Amino acid sequence: MIRRQAIVLLALVGLLVATYLWLYKIGVIGGCEAVQTSRYAELLGTPVAFYGVAGYAVLLVLGLAALRPARAGDRRLAVLVAALATAGFAFTLYLTSVELFVLHAICRWCVASAVIMTVIWVLAVAGLRHTS
Repeated sequence: MIRRQAIVLLALVGLLVATYLWLYKIGVIGGCEAVQTSRYAELLGTPVAFYGVAGYAVLLVLGLAALRPARAGDRRLAVLVAALATAGFAFTLYLTSVELFVLHAICRWCVASAVIMTVIWVLAVAGLRHTS
C-alpha cells in the first residue's frame, strides 16, 4: 500500500513538473531554453512535455484507483501501472540521453521529471512482486 501511495504522490509531482514544461513550450512561462527550443522538444507535432502531462495524469488516476481497498491485491492494475511506468522510464532515458549527448544541455525541470519517473518505475516494478 505504501508503494501505491508513493506512486500517487510522485505522479502528482510529476504532473506538476510536466505541466510546467508544457506551459513553457507553449509560451506561457520561461526557462530551460536550450532543451525546450530544440527539435527534440516535439514529437509528432505535439510538445514532449504534454506527453509527460498526460502520462503523469494517467499514472495519478491509476494510482488513486489502486489505493481503493477493493483494489489492494489487483494484479492487473499493478501490471498496468508498471507497464506505463516502464514506458515513461524508457522515454525518460531517451530524452535524458538527448539532453546529455546531443544537445549538451541540461534542464533542471527535465532532470526533476526524470528522477520522479525513475522512482515511480522502481516502485511500480517492486509493487509487482507484492501483489497476488
